[in-house]
Amino acid sequence: MPKTLHVPLVDAERRHPPARARTARRFGGQSGLALVAGAFTLAQLTLVRPGLGLGWDEVVYVSQVSPEAPAAFFSAPRARGISLLAAPVASWSTSTELLRIYLALLSGLGLFLALRAWRGLFPMRVLALAGALFATLWVTLFYGPQVMPNYWVAIGALAGVGYFLRAQANSFDRAALWGVGLSAALMAWMRPTDAVWVTLPLLALLVCVRRWRRWPLLLSLGAGLAAGAAEWVVEAYVAYGGLRQRLADASLVQGGLGWNLGVDDQLRSLAGRTLCRPCTAPWPHPAVMIWWFVLPLLAALGLAVAVRTHRTAATLLPLACAATAAFPYLFLIGYAAPRFLLPAYALLALPVAGALVHLVTPRSRRRRKVAVTLVAFGLAGHLAIQYAVLNHVVDGTYDARRDWARTAAELHRLGVRPPCLLTGYEAIPIAFYTGCASAQTSGNNANTTRAEIVRTAGRLPVAVLTTQGGQPPAYARTWQPHRIADVRIYVAPAVHGERGGNRATARIAGLTRGTWETPSRTATH
Repeated sequence: MPKTLHVPLVDAERRHPPARARTARRFGGQSGLALVAGAFTLAQLTLVRPGLGLGWDEVVYVSQVSPEAPAAFFSAPRARGISLLAAPVASWSTSTELLRIYLALLSGLGLFLALRAWRGLFPMRVLALAGALFATLWVTLFYGPQVMPNYWVAIGALAGVGYFLRAQANSFDRAALWGVGLSAALMAWMRPTDAVWVTLPLLALLVCVRRWRRWPLLLSLGAGLAAGAAEWVVEAYVAYGGLRQRLADASLVQGGLGWNLGVDDQLRSLAGRTLCRPCTAPWPHPAVMIWWFVLPLLAALGLAVAVRTHRTAATLLPLACAATAAFPYLFLIGYAAPRFLLPAYALLALPVAGALVHLVTPRSRRRRKVAVTLVAFGLAGHLAIQYAVLNHVVDGTYDARRDWARTAAELHRLGVRPPCLLTGYEAIPIAFYTGCASAQTSGNNANTTRAEIVRTAGRLPVAVLTTQGGQPPAYARTWQPHRIADVRIYVAPAVHGERGGNRATARIAGLTRGTWETPSRTATH
């Protein structure tokens, strides 16, 4: 029988306390985690407005299950997990507020369960602090209530590594085995490629290191990844020309995967750029970036502390998974988005919390007071910066999405009502707000031809959107121009005859699914 590496459970005792004491201790510890998760949910509802409109990527995901508008083009890298997660609300309600509240509550519950997976591997105060550190990052607060997959990959990663260590330490812990499989399935359900990167160290240990080789654990991890990615793989063969072609298309969407130093792009995005592509923004203020440089130093200190306290595996493994999770976004793609690193931040929070707890608990009372003061001052400054960036991001995002809603209202006034079609500048989000389908003839979202758009304009309301300085395509230069803020709209001549019938609706649905002529299957990531 293969030996396993001992992972000490810090709450285990040789002399077990009475059942009542164990229950009280367990409840007290988990109530601390629940408090962190509850505060996280409340902060989302308070700081990230529930009325914040849906963003570009959110529109793509929500439109797959929402009756509000035809489904937007679904590009190769995307997975349908987050659409299905939002479906219990988005499939019957068009209320953005209700959807945000639902996701905020769900994200708080997810954080609690992910932290709970680590019970026995770290002291509860370390787990609570780790949860608080992760939950107070502006990027975590901003994306927790959004219809985006990255936060849920982070939750799956955090829970999965914890369950993995528990299952490795105790071969009879069936709950941990199930936790490994379900966590892997959650990650693969949301983003299959991210799930592979996160679990690389786990798979390598199980396959290559004899004393870690546990076939039930390997089976649970593999089955979870396969179950979560099954729909994505099947869809690759049904709609993208096979798995290899879908992976190639996904690479093209991301600018071609290869050696690209993206560390500087990620640093530039820390100031609140939700997508930095191309990332030509100036460097943010040093105060905004400093936590990013302190993070690996504290993680290294946390590892050193873990070695001394015989918790090496419980600290080294999340560090390894954080490194592999971050690697493609730091070195393989040529653009940046802060949300890409959420899984790495979630895993790094554990050793960082361990390091901070070690710093504030020296034996000397005098040193303890100095350490507590310095750490408290540093954390307070960090929280103030995170709040300032979050407030800036929310305000800017709210204004942009309000402009989309205004453009949609003006399109309705001009007679562009469902069933209808929009193409051109920011057509995907504006079309969703208008209730129209969207189509493009070039670029990452190309899914039809100019000839097909012209034919559609003979049956349905069609509009072309451009920037103020942009030029419409040749077929729309004689259409009636209108100006709404920074957007110029060219509306096709009035349609006579069939409007709103079943044939028209079917043609629109066919266009958005890509069943018409599709010169490209790539789209914005």
